[in-house]
Amino acid sequence: MSLILLGLGLVLVIEGLVFALAPSRLDDLVAMMAAMSRDQRRLLGLVALAAGVVLVWLSGAGR
Repeated sequence: MSLILLGLGLVLVIEGLVFALAPSRLDDLVAMMAAMSRDQRRLLGLVALAAGVVLVWLSGAGR
């Protein structure tokens, strides 16, 4: 349970940094995402998911 809270906390810290330090770049990112096709967004999501799984596996979480 503590690892889940740690992971959630780290995600919120990183998301908060993006909103606090580069809000105008976030507008550009949203516009870029809107210009992508649904299949491109799905592929991007799957790549991000796979990268996250690999990073969790490499971290040795759960050992």
